[in-house]
Amino acid sequence: MAFAAFATTEAQPQAPKRKSRIALFLLLPGILYLVLFFLTPLISLTLTSLQVPSEFGDIGQYDYAFNWQNYVDVVQLYWPHILRSFGYALVATVLALLFSYPLAYFIGVKARRWPLLQSLMLVLVIAPFFISFLLRTLAWKQLLSDESFIITSLKALSLLAPDAHFTGTPFAVIFGLTYNFIPFMTLPLYTTLERLDLRYLEAGSDLYANPFTVFRKITIPLSMPGIVAGTLLTFIPAAGDYVNASRDFLGGPDTQMMGNVIEANFLVLLNYPAAAALSIILMAAILVLVGIYVRRSGTEDLL
Repeated sequence: MAFAAFATTEAQPQAPKRKSRIALFLLLPGILYLVLFFLTPLISLTLTSLQVPSEFGDIGQYDYAFNWQNYVDVVQLYWPHILRSFGYALVATVLALLFSYPLAYFIGVKARRWPLLQSLMLVLVIAPFFISFLLRTLAWKQLLSDESFIITSLKALSLLAPDAHFTGTPFAVIFGLTYNFIPFMTLPLYTTLERLDLRYLEAGSDLYANPFTVFRKITIPLSMPGIVAGTLLTFIPAAGDYVNASRDFLGGPDTQMMGNVIEANFLVLLNYPAAAALSIILMAAILVLVGIYVRRSGTEDLL
């Protein structure tokens, strides 16, 4: 009996080890995927950002080195584009939040009693995803061109100057960013507000709080996870966007963002180290800003 008890005691620690091995085996495909498609390209991009021009090579040929001066050069040369990118992304994110929150609140809270209407409005929010991002932006370029009905009507009503242009301006780029990323803001907000317990709102009213106070003290704090998720899903891709600010779409020479500069350096100028350095700076800046934002909003568990 004593021997059997001793054998049982010795065998027990092996069970957690076996479970850990099974868990590691199940995680292995995901780990390999991250290493292959995230870590490896990131290392390659970092090495590229430190390259120097080949001494006897043609344009576009570089040698591996540790030239940290590339980062200083791109910041000195493209700092207006860096500031412009984050400025446009911030304004577009705030506008998307202002437009999306009432919409998500109506779909997730007010429309609960009408499931068919709720489903229909949710489909309308998702509908833009069925059309290419490029086609949607190109369509707005046509709608906002100087010869379009919208612009000519605004000029006829003296709301725009006769020689004014909308495309190629910061307003057009911010409009395009806001429009294209509104679904990314609305869906997380809807997911949070759809689970909102209405009894909290009723309790606030029973305690003689006015609707604004109920909204500020109860609805906003309970929907904060959706707000944080929506702003992250909007700000991050908007800061690196290069379609809306492109001259071929809604932008112009004075509205170029970091994405446009990276594209030009990679595909036109063949300045791979500068493009890679800008990409690293963009990723690092977004990580810092997102970390500060999430920490200040009190939702660290979302990281």
